[in-house]
Amino acid sequence: MTTWSRADIHVHTRYSDGHSSVAQILEYADHIGLHVVAITDHDTIDGALEARRMARGFNVEVVVGEEVSTVDGHLLVLFLERALPPGRPALETIAAAHEQGALCIVAHPFDWLVSSFGDALIRHCGGQRPSWRIDGVEVFNASLPFSGMNARASTVTAALGLPACGGSDAHHFSTVGLGYTLFPGTSADDLRQAIIRGEVRAGGRAWTAGHYAALAGLRARRGLARAARIVTRPMRLHRVA
Repeated sequence: MTTWSRADIHVHTRYSDGHSSVAQILEYADHIGLHVVAITDHDTIDGALEARRMARGFNVEVVVGEEVSTVDGHLLVLFLERALPPGRPALETIAAAHEQGALCIVAHPFDWLVSSFGDALIRHCGGQRPSWRIDGVEVFNASLPFSGMNARASTVTAALGLPACGGSDAHHFSTVGLGYTLFPGTSADDLRQAIIRGEVRAGGRAWTAGHYAALAGLRARRGLARAARIVTRPMRLHRVA
């Protein structure tokens, strides 16, 4: 009998715009029984590398990932060893990721509130000769405020015949695992092979109003702290000759 496990492939830490430490993320992922968690900070893999080093102390396996800000939208790149720079066309980013043996998952493609692929997913990934060789699509993102965003992603992904993945888009440890990718097996390598074969399913439940309110409060406090540092920064006076 095949064992199916859960992986959260979309998680942020304090290394980008998240509000939880790597240790908090891993501890919570272990607590809720996730088998695999991908750390996908915006345009950096530093948090993911720290998580991989720390993972030995937890019953959860870490995938080094990055949410890359391409010209065309956000792209989740999984199984990285070297960070990919932001600001390039998706075509170039996908090619660079595949050179490393990484996998490319389109993040929240129909979220119109942030940079997303939108209908470009259809134009570049459909037909007999797609120009973008993506490996999957995030069809369930737990953070999206309108269910139609995920529904549209699911419909388009099914029509294109692409693997359907899920993630929490967690920016605080309490939302880790709310969105997930189901895969046969238990390890990160099992997840990788399942995505390649298209044997994955998306699942989860959306953030609650309480989650949004808590995140807004954390962001407000972070903004106030930054403002306070600017105000209290000593001024340098320059003598005019």
